[in-house]
Amino acid sequence: PTYHSAAMDGIAVKSDLTYGTSERNPRLLKIGTDAVWVNTGQPLPDGFDAVIMVEKLHQVDQEHVEIRAPAYPWQNVRKVGEDIVATQLLFPQNHRIRPIDIGALLSGGVFSVKVWRRPKVVIIPTGSELVNCERVKDGEELQPGQILETNSSVLAAMVKDNGGEATVNELVPDELEEIKKAILSAVLSEADIVIINAGSSAGSRDYTVHVIEELGEVLVHGIAMMPGKPTILGIIEGKPVIGNPGYSVSSVLSFEQFVKPLIYHLQGTQPPEPRKIKVYPTRDIPSKLGIEEFLRVSIGKVGDRYVATPLPRAAGSITTLTRAEGILRIPELSEGVSQSEEVDAELLVNEKELLNTVVFIGSHDMTIDILSDEIRREGKAIRISSSNVGSLGGLIALRKGTCHLCGSHLLDTETGEYNLSYIRRYLKGKPVAVFHLVKREQGLMVAKDNPKNIQGLQDLTRADVSFVNRQAGSGTRVLLDFKLQQAGIDPKEIRGYDHEEFTHMAVAVDVVSGAADCGMGIYAAAKALGLDFIPIESEQYDLVIPTQIIEQPNIQAILQAIRSDSFRERVKALGGYDPSKSGELFAEVG
Repeated sequence: PTYHSAAMDGIAVKSDLTYGTSERNPRLLKIGTDAVWVNTGQPLPDGFDAVIMVEKLHQVDQEHVEIRAPAYPWQNVRKVGEDIVATQLLFPQNHRIRPIDIGALLSGGVFSVKVWRRPKVVIIPTGSELVNCERVKDGEELQPGQILETNSSVLAAMVKDNGGEATVNELVPDELEEIKKAILSAVLSEADIVIINAGSSAGSRDYTVHVIEELGEVLVHGIAMMPGKPTILGIIEGKPVIGNPGYSVSSVLSFEQFVKPLIYHLQGTQPPEPRKIKVYPTRDIPSKLGIEEFLRVSIGKVGDRYVATPLPRAAGSITTLTRAEGILRIPELSEGVSQSEEVDAELLVNEKELLNTVVFIGSHDMTIDILSDEIRREGKAIRISSSNVGSLGGLIALRKGTCHLCGSHLLDTETGEYNLSYIRRYLKGKPVAVFHLVKREQGLMVAKDNPKNIQGLQDLTRADVSFVNRQAGSGTRVLLDFKLQQAGIDPKEIRGYDHEEFTHMAVAVDVVSGAADCGMGIYAAAKALGLDFIPIESEQYDLVIPTQIIEQPNIQAILQAIRSDSFRERVKALGGYDPSKSGELFAEVG
């Protein structure tokens, strides 16, 4: 402040007059002479150098107060220049101004400062197959071969998130002259950076590199990273021009590595270092030598260590980023990482969230998504990080201690019992509790109206029928093989038996897209995509949870959720499910 001010409500005093005061030797002060009433923020009267809080006073009458402790000089006083003095450096150059900094600037009499202009980034989406989201939002239907253009919206949000201003151009078709015109217009505008999204590869209609080369200079075409390898780095009219890959994950990762640092550089600073933690992969992860891989992973804390489960590597699957808690960067001179190796993971979420992450590994089931949503609907900050590796893979993960619980529907073909014999075999010596989740209908998914007139398993041997299977080790695969054996059908007679997918929805997508005529899966997946369904078996799907963690709050929240009426009603609505026993203890093993 510009004056000595009271920091508390009370009386201003001359500290030397209070020396020697104590409980046994209280002192009487006269208001107006020895003491002056002051409120917080008021100037101290001349000659006074301390404030005694009102709570420490005993008012004898209107003119006198009694004190029972001495005051020391400048007690409860904000002195001149206590916070800010002339010539003091408030902030160095290239400091990012925070809300609290505004208060410091104004308090110091600084009412304007020179700042970096927000970098302007022009984004040019290209592709004849792309359709603007607004058109579909307004009711237009996508035609075969058309794709929603989403990358520009993601990139624009990332530009804003990193302090820039984004302008998204109209969609440009895969026409050389049109692309050239759009790039030249962007470069000659006020843009500081130009991003051309898609068309950066080496296809017959990928013109970006040729246009940059014609209008300026291509510095790099192709980066030793995956995803994101086709990235182009160029210069036109002194401005950086980046050819961003079209696949969604590649587009995001390329932006993070090349555009983000540029945006920060144009603001006179550096991007923040990513937060990292040490993790153990849940399995060995091979990787391609000579290229740095950015592997998306789910992360959770199981026991006393963090574990990372790899998500699918598909460069076009944006959900591998939305589901990921972190990124493993596998160096280009490495052929992968071992599950016994502790490695760094760059975090995409707050580390505190990982403590509330329940790691689920096992068989895919659509009710797990409902379970996750139900828990969050109840206001609990619990995340379910799921990885679909099949029932057997889930039991093995439990045995290795790389997950909290697994989902399983493994049929014992000798006894007709579900899960228990496998649990005894693979989790020997590890006490677990088995809870019912659902009963569900398994069967053959076929195209709407069943154009191939498939009636049952025997039709899978027909030459005109192609099949898509679930992966080995999944409960669905075990059930199918058992049913084939019962029917005396040799799997070698089935065209597509070796064509594997990892989820029921992936099988359904293969059927609806025509990649296969038929696939084994649950009724709910068939219903979701409008497929016909031929029932084969009603099966039991259970949750397997180590006994030692049953009482943990996160696990109790899961059990509470699957016992709720809301969960059961939503599951029933999917079709093909019986959740009447959801949450019931089926067995304790070990």
